[in-house]
Amino acid sequence: MTQSPQTAVITAHGQPSAPGPAEADLASLAAEVAAFLPGWGIRSATLATPERLEEVTANGAVVYPFFMSQGYFTAKVLPARLKGVSCRIAAPFGLDAALPPLAAQAVQQAALAQGWNTDGLHLLLAAHGSARGPKAAEAAEDFAARLRPLLPGCTVTPGYVEQDPRIETAAAQLPGRALCLPFFAQAGDHVKEDIPAALDAARFGGAVLPVTGALPGVPKLIAAAIRAAALDREP
Repeated sequence: MTQSPQTAVITAHGQPSAPGPAEADLASLAAEVAAFLPGWGIRSATLATPERLEEVTANGAVVYPFFMSQGYFTAKVLPARLKGVSCRIAAPFGLDAALPPLAAQAVQQAALAQGWNTDGLHLLLAAHGSARGPKAAEAAEDFAARLRPLLPGCTVTPGYVEQDPRIETAAAQLPGRALCLPFFAQAGDHVKEDIPAALDAARFGGAVLPVTGALPGVPKLIAAAIRAAALDREP
């Protein structure tokens, strides 16, 4: 079956231990993205739900990786799952040049809610990292580097779930005037369990922002990236 170019599939890792909730969350995001893409058919599929990606992706579709880096799953697993399907795979969410300004605005608003400005503020970027290779940490470090000039006076410190420096170690060095931004697309177990546990162990006294993939403005950002990928150019 050949599908119209005006079709996109948003795909994410999902939660293998319990695929349903993450699948539902991704479907909700797809509906929000669709509001910015009239005339398009926007579908969603997590890799954790067996065969769903293959079922909803057909020739001509734009596939949008709702991932934070061009790592193992986006560079290897996703193309392998889509082998034989003629589709265009967009750049991953976490590498979008429009994401740091969006995140910086969210950080500024969170700081304001605490009665702070960015001068002297500390931001902990809580990221995944990976034992499989450097791409996940490279994406987080690049994101941090892009954030710093957008947040004058703010110190941005990455910490990782799966590699050093661990989130607990990075958080333990921060003062009370600090925020934590989870550098994740979806709020899976790492965001709901591992990050809070690490912050508690570090006695982190700051505020925690929503997961990056749930920040205000993300659906519009994704819609722009999908439209750009369909035109075969960078957003």
